Amino acid sequence: MTFLILITIISIVFIMYNRYFPVFSVQCLHLKDLKRDRIKIIDVREYNESYRYPINGAINIPIGYLKRNLKEIPKGDIHVVVSSSLEKNYAIRFLRHKGYRVVSYTVIQLLLKENSLKIEMNG
Repeated sequence: MTFLILITIISIVFIMYNRYFPVFSVQCLHLKDLKRDRIKIIDVREYNESYRYPINGAINIPIGYLKRNLKEIPKGDIHVVVSSSLEKNYAIRFLRHKGYRVVSYTVIQLLLKENSLKIEMNG
């Protein structure tokens, strides 16, 4: 019984770490500052966001589909486009675990204000 509780606690800590503990070793950059000839852009935002507000030259693979579509991601330096810090943490850790080199990221937040949509880019 104690062993089962210990395994459960370890599993919860592992999940919390992967999603919520910040990734510090990756640089936050604005999309206009990228050298697009050297870096591949992977957009892990949901299809609704990436379809309405596309990023030219990006490969769109929502965070929930990364495991299935891993072969679509080319080797080399990768820039990740996300909509939240939770997506950033999970995507960077997942891609690194699979052997990809994530060098930077951009957080794009969609804000609704009085019937108008504003896009904010952090980084």
